[in-house]
Amino acid sequence: MQLTAEATELISDLRFTQTYRVPFQFSRHVRRHLPVGAFLQSSSGVTTTDLDGNSFYDLTGSYGVNLFGYDFYKDCIDRGIERAHALGPVLGSYHPLVADNAARLVRLSGMDEVSFHMSGTEAVMQAVRLARYHTRRSHLVRFCGAYHGWWGDVQPGVGNPVPAHETYTLRDMSEASLRVLRNRHDIACVLVNPVQMMHPNSAAPADSTLVDSARPAHLDRAAYADWLKQLRAVCTERGIALIFDEVFVGFRLAPGGAQEYFGIRADLVTYGKTLGGGLPIGAVCGRKHLMKRFREDRPADICFARGTFNSHPYVMAAMNEFLRRLEEPGICGLYRDLDDIWDRRAASLNCRLRDAGLPVQVANLSSIWVISYTRASAYNWMFQYYLRAEGLALSWVGTGRLIFSLNYTEADYQAVADRFVAAAQAMLRGGWWWERPLASNRKIRRRILREMIAHRLSLHRAAR
Repeated sequence: MQLTAEATELISDLRFTQTYRVPFQFSRHVRRHLPVGAFLQSSSGVTTTDLDGNSFYDLTGSYGVNLFGYDFYKDCIDRGIERAHALGPVLGSYHPLVADNAARLVRLSGMDEVSFHMSGTEAVMQAVRLARYHTRRSHLVRFCGAYHGWWGDVQPGVGNPVPAHETYTLRDMSEASLRVLRNRHDIACVLVNPVQMMHPNSAAPADSTLVDSARPAHLDRAAYADWLKQLRAVCTERGIALIFDEVFVGFRLAPGGAQEYFGIRADLVTYGKTLGGGLPIGAVCGRKHLMKRFREDRPADICFARGTFNSHPYVMAAMNEFLRRLEEPGICGLYRDLDDIWDRRAASLNCRLRDAGLPVQVANLSSIWVISYTRASAYNWMFQYYLRAEGLALSWVGTGRLIFSLNYTEADYQAVADRFVAAAQAMLRGGWWWERPLASNRKIRRRILREMIAHRLSLHRAAR
């Protein structure tokens, strides 16, 4: 904890995540009395170990990077370093593995060409730029709540200090949105982040906004697949580039990603996170007519996208290890009955929670889980601390998203489920879920609003 406290004063990102773990009304008090360590010393299997020697089952998924287990990525990096060592950090020219990576990604994505970048955000930026270049249109479409990186054009509203001027934010799974796409003439592309199936038209859930029990958690794969089918048809009809942002879900739902999972072909696909074999990466795969960066008849009309570290030899080598291992029998076996395995695990845990009278349930998109609450309470955000006390590691968004790696065995999972139930029982005993007469989510929100107004007025009076 001492190192975390010292580093928080020096690292702005750490200061941000420590502040926004819980609703801001409670943040200062929680930081003082329930500090969370930010440093780890090792990982093995499905666990991590902190600087004090405490072991945790990892439910962070390293923001989606950890798909096959940390030992898998350690090996990808080690082998990649060996294979790239002779060339070293030579940039500009390519390591021969770049060509093999491109060929493998073309096969997996069903696209024609590839470009490499250094992050998922960069990949999305390039995909949108290419769509604008080739359609000669200005605007992108994103859907309510969807995250596509921290670039300004795809993050209007909270988090962006300036407004996005060439962005339309439309309602997900809405006929009205399809009408907009059919009738406007300035739309270059539509961005889809398939994880939105878990919470259409809502931002990714996080405990920083968990002031009641109204967190949505409902999945309808068939309805979402039908929506994507309609979206694909309208984009084709109107000459709009359909971009699947698979930076997060790519390779997690299926080897061919969301395109394979939903049976829908995009025009451009972005990848990142796990693709780098544990190292930073972004990639765009697309149809040939959309990937070209210049015009034969207008040599000054180019679509520029270069980066010093794009196609870095060590990253390309680790990526090649990742892509090759996707074809190994052991990894292929992890995809067998993938949804059935994780749906069964979620259903089993929900049954245990209901039988124990605990006001918690989980919903899942394969190995991506979200926790919801069935009893009105202003203190559900406390659950993340009970889970940590039972040895379950969560990311800074708390119970908003749990990400399992696919190497969780039944024994590993049962250990997590036991600890999950024990944490919920301890929180119930602690009185955080006591049943207040006539309590409702609406009344909780109103009470918090009154408290905020009263606090603001008291500060105003004190200033006078």
